[in-house]
Parts: sequence; structure tokens; C-alpha cells
Amino acid sequence: MVLSSSSTPRFCNSFANRIFSDMAGDITITIHDVSFLLHKFPLVSQSGKIRKMVAEAKDPNLSKLDLINFPGGPEAFELAAKFCYGMNFEITTENIAHLHCAAEYLEMTEDYRDDNLLTRTETYLNEVVTTSLEKSVQVLCSCETILPLADSLGIIDKCVEAIAKNACKEQLVEGLSRLECDSGRIDAKGRCLEWWIEDLSGLKIDLYQRVISVMVSRGIRQDSVIASIMHYAQSSLKGIGKSRIWNPARTTPVTVEDSQRVIVETLVSLLPTEKSSSVPIDFLFGMLRMAIMVDSSFACRLALERRIAARLEMVSLDDLLIPSGQNGDSLFDVDTIHRILVHFLQIIDQEDEEDCGYESEGDMGSPSHSSLLKVGRLVDAYLAEIAPDPYLSFQKFIAMIEVLPDYARVIDDGLYRAVDIYLKAHPMLTEHVRKKICKFIDCEKLSQEACNHAAQNDRLPAHMAIRVLYYEQLRLKSAITMTGPSALSGYMSQKICSSGAPSAPMSPRDTYASLRRENRDLKLEISRMRVRLSDLEKEQVCMKQGMMDKSGNGKTFLTLISKKFGMFSGPANGNQHKPGTGRKSRSSRRRGYSIS
Repeated sequence: MVLSSSSTPRFCNSFANRIFSDMAGDITITIHDVSFLLHKFPLVSQSGKIRKMVAEAKDPNLSKLDLINFPGGPEAFELAAKFCYGMNFEITTENIAHLHCAAEYLEMTEDYRDDNLLTRTETYLNEVVTTSLEKSVQVLCSCETILPLADSLGIIDKCVEAIAKNACKEQLVEGLSRLECDSGRIDAKGRCLEWWIEDLSGLKIDLYQRVISVMVSRGIRQDSVIASIMHYAQSSLKGIGKSRIWNPARTTPVTVEDSQRVIVETLVSLLPTEKSSSVPIDFLFGMLRMAIMVDSSFACRLALERRIAARLEMVSLDDLLIPSGQNGDSLFDVDTIHRILVHFLQIIDQEDEEDCGYESEGDMGSPSHSSLLKVGRLVDAYLAEIAPDPYLSFQKFIAMIEVLPDYARVIDDGLYRAVDIYLKAHPMLTEHVRKKICKFIDCEKLSQEACNHAAQNDRLPAHMAIRVLYYEQLRLKSAITMTGPSALSGYMSQKICSSGAPSAPMSPRDTYASLRRENRDLKLEISRMRVRLSDLEKEQVCMKQGMMDKSGNGKTFLTLISKKFGMFSGPANGNQHKPGTGRKSRSSRRRGYSIS
């Protein structure tokens, strides 16, 4: 304990001169280099700490005291001194926490005077602060500079419990009022929620976490908690990343503060369970971008990725376009999207395993399979967006293609478009790499328009063009033989007959897994055949129209068909044609699907 100040004191003249100009002080109290010239008697009679310090001093004429680490600083001590001198002042939510800690520090208890300062502050906390949610929040905000002492004295717990209790009361009153009022009064609830959500956003993140945790344990509505978390994120993380632009060279340094990282990780931990769909998907992506930007922990990002994966079919393409945070890497964070897709497929597999019933219809009514088809279209659109990136390696591009199973795409037009854009943006790729990328395109799953474009696409490997021409000839043959839905039923009956019982004994679990796979394949074939049937009907209408238009020139339907088959003989036909004949007929096709 320091009894005298070594430095030259700075007197609080505004306090001493105003009150004690007629009587000289006999003791100087120094608080954080600010000195107060006071009198021993009123201080010793009410403060146990100052009484002990004066009694323990060896100097009977002690004239200086230095109070180390005084809570609240000179302002709080001035109020305590005024109380010792019997002066009137107002206790408010802004000074109550500091005043209570100062009274505890000075030991201004009932042992030295009835209704002493510590009793006064405790009464104010219990009878005024804890009865109001707004005042409890204000007191919490004022505790940030004296947090350890205020926490040890129970001020934090009192305010947190009061906020949760009053919020629950308000929620109950609102629920009862909604039962009594018509639907036109619902807007009042929104306005009522906004004021305390706004107040909570002014708290430090550690205090905010304690408040939300207690509110959740007390049963506050989940939508209110989510609205509060979203508002806190918008107000506390505002401005982060504004200076970050699309910079391929990544030459601009990004400064990240530890407080920003703590805020993001804490808010993510406060979100409801992963299976909850109440959290808006755009907010989850916003938090994911923030987590990447502030370099939060992998566990934080993984939690957000799993939440997004559970509702991936609701995501838009713009949500997936996350800028990359690594220097020298691609413009987009492809690794994060790849992990989200992996989580999504794991969820689909878990749902299939939990569903022990057999589907009676062969349609696409399965929620998991319907979601998978939506995600397949979304991924193809995403691949087309990232394909022009000159920094995107073919390994990452291929990884994004093959992460989805084959049955996630009914038509490969979107995949073909993305591959064509990538090949155009990366003209220096070797023939081997181009073959490796194009092998994922199923020519059977390309539409007529895509086949026409692929047959004339010089960026594709040679064997790819041959495959496209071969399957196009098969499609033309099918156009002659297939006349309607009877072909679809015949094909499906053939598939069902060919998938007979397994020759070797199988366990019930393996049998169910095999039947589930066959059921999935059959549904996929139905989807493909429906698309093919639609294309063939369009071709049939076009051919009939062409036959009618050209009947006056002496060209018959058989002549048209023979010219179609004369383009390319394929592996099934041994006839030889002169070089260039097929290419010439290809050049006469329209380029309606052209991407370049």
C-alpha cells in the first residue's frame, strides 16, 4: 500500500474549492494522479478502508493517501466523497455500477453507518435496475471498464438475469395480446422486439453471449434470438471487408483484429441447432464470408458449412461465389464449396439410410433425390461461373465435377457448357488434360442442341467429337423406331427383367441397399427417357414439317433419312465414306447452342 504519491498531484479544484473553501483540508487522497484535498473525519467515520489505512500508518500526522486501482476512477471517488459529506447527488444507471464498486472498495458498509453507501447502491440495483430490461442493459454497458470487479460483486449476474426475466415477461404479454387482437396488430410485436434487440447490440461480445445464453435457457423464442444475433452481427461487423476487392494478385494486405474474429466465432456458436431452418440462408453465407475474411477457426467455418449444406437446395448462385482469401489462389473459394457439397451428400446418404420404407411409385417424389437434382443444376451453373477464372487449376475444376454422383444430372448440357467455357479460358491445356476433363460428359445425356454444338467444337478432343456423332446417329435411328410412350414402357420392363435376384446369398441390409440403388437408377432412367421422348417428339414434328415443305421439290421422307445416316457410319455400320463428307454435313448445321 502506497501512503504518499511520488509524483506531483493534480488537484481536483472544482470539487475542493466549491465545497471546502472556508475550511482547510487535512488529508490528500490521490486517485489515478488526481488529488482530492479533504478532511479525515467524514471519510474515516464512513469508510472502513480509509479508517484502517489511517490507523495503520505510523505517522500520526498522515496527510497523504494513494488509493491504488480504485474502481471507477476519480469520478466514482468524487461521488463517494460527496456521500461522506452528506451532499445530494443523483444515482443513475450510468454511475450505479462504478459507485457500487467504489463503495465496496472503500468498505462503506452498515458497520460504520446506518444506510451507508453500499446499502444504497444495492437497493437501487434491486429495486430500480432489475425491474427494467432497458436499465439492466445500460448498467451492463457501464460495467465494461470494471468488468472483473463488477462480475465478482454479482452486478453482471443480476443484470443478465433481469434482462432474461423481463424479456420472457414481455414475450408472454405479447403472446396473450396476440390472442386477443386480430392479425392486423402483429406489426406491434415486431416494433416491440426491435427496441431491446437494438439495446443488446451495444454490449461487448462476452456480455452479449452471457445474455443470449441465459435468454435461451429461459425459453425466449428462437426467432427473437436469431433476429438479435443478426442485428448484432450487422452492427458490430459493419465495415469489415469493404476495402477488400477482387484482386487476382492479392497485393492489398487485409488487417484482421482479434476482436472481429472473436465476434464471428461467438455469434456462430450462439446460432440454434443445425437442423433449424429459421436462420436465413443469406445470413449464413454472410457469416461464412466473414469467417473466411477474419481467418476464424476451422471449427467455426465447418459449423457454418454444415448448416448451409442442410439447405443447399435453397441456395442461389450468387451465394456460392465466395471470394478466395488465399494469396495466389483462384478468384473463388472453391475448396469451401467443395466441402459444402460433401456435407450435403453425407446428409442425403443419412436420410436414405434412415428411410427404411420402399417407394411404391417410380417418380421423382423423393425429397432427397429432388434436392440432389436441384443441387446438380446449381453446381453446373457454379462451374460455368468459375470456369473463366485463369487461376483455377484443372484439379479443382475436376474435383468440383466429380463430387456429385452421376444420377445428380439428368441432362449434361450444363456440365458441357461449363467444360467448354473452361477449355476456352485455358487454351494452353494439353490434350491429355482436355481428355481427362471431357470424360465426365455423358454424350447420351446431351440434348440435340448441345450435340450440334459439340460436333463443331474445335476445343474438344477428337474422340469426344466422334462419341457425339455416334450417339447422335443412334438418336436418329431411335427416332425412326420409337413412336411414343410404348418404347419407354418396353425399355423399363427390359431393365426390370434384367435386374433379377442376386445369384449369391445376401444379408437383408445388403439386399435393401441393392434394391435402393436399383430403384434410384430406374428413376434416373425415367427422367432421361422423358427428356429423350420430348426431344424426339420435337424432331418428329420438325421432320414432318420439312417433308411437307420440300415435297414440291421431289424430295421424299426416305431421301431425308438416307442423307441423315450418310453423315456418319459409326461402329455399327461397316460402310466407308469419303473423308470430309461427314464434316461437310456438320458445317451446314445451325449454331444455336454456341457458347463462344
